[in-house]
Amino acid sequence: MATHTRTKRHPHDDAPDTADAFRRLATLPAGPERDALRDEIVEAWLPMADRLAGRFRSRGESFEDLRQVAALGLVKAVDRYDPELGNAFESYAVPTVTGEIKRHFRDHMWTLHVPRRVQDLRNRVRVASQDLSQTISGRRPTIAEIAEHAKMSEDDVKAGLEALESFTALSLDAELPGSEDGYSLSDALGSVDPALDTVVDRESVKARLAALPERERAILYMRFFGDMTQSRIAEELGISQMHVSRLISRSCGRVREQVMRDVA
Repeated sequence: MATHTRTKRHPHDDAPDTADAFRRLATLPAGPERDALRDEIVEAWLPMADRLAGRFRSRGESFEDLRQVAALGLVKAVDRYDPELGNAFESYAVPTVTGEIKRHFRDHMWTLHVPRRVQDLRNRVRVASQDLSQTISGRRPTIAEIAEHAKMSEDDVKAGLEALESFTALSLDAELPGSEDGYSLSDALGSVDPALDTVVDRESVKARLAALPERERAILYMRFFGDMTQSRIAEELGISQMHVSRLISRSCGRVREQVMRDVA
């Protein structure tokens, strides 16, 4: 069944009149007829999605990929649009498609997560720099000039410039500037000290261990620092191995309980 499209023109040539089709779509149950009508509406609005994708050319992403992202946003807009609310589909679809494209740049183009505010500063600085480069020859625009042109503070311009230079991450295998022997960034990085994980724990139990009776402290020291077996400790102290086991369990339980109470 054909839809009544393109019978009424909107402000944009690529915005067909699909109001009747949307109203009929809302009444159809799930099935082939509804799917066909949905696809027909999406196809009618694809020129608008392509136009919106074109606004984001020359930003490091291929236009074909941007078209696909815009089409995905359009499909979401068609599926979520409610004609009963009274708003024109175009007013709902444009921000939906645009938001999908911006989300694509945010999630897929930055190799590190960058706050939205910094990304906005980067874009404003980039546009201002491009505008100024058309009137200034032989040099780059200064921070003050960019700030004045974009109506930004100089601190915000500096943040935007830093973001421009950090759009992609430097590989740890990349050779450092000035290095002639293949010395890379990874060679300048230290390794993680596994003992750091135990520092807090050791400091937490230090005072409680010091408060234990002398024999229990000695047993714990021989077991956990001297790496002695319970049988060896029993021989050293002239007591049974079973008694050593009970003392270790009691001492550890007491220290654990006191430490947990301290941090509660």
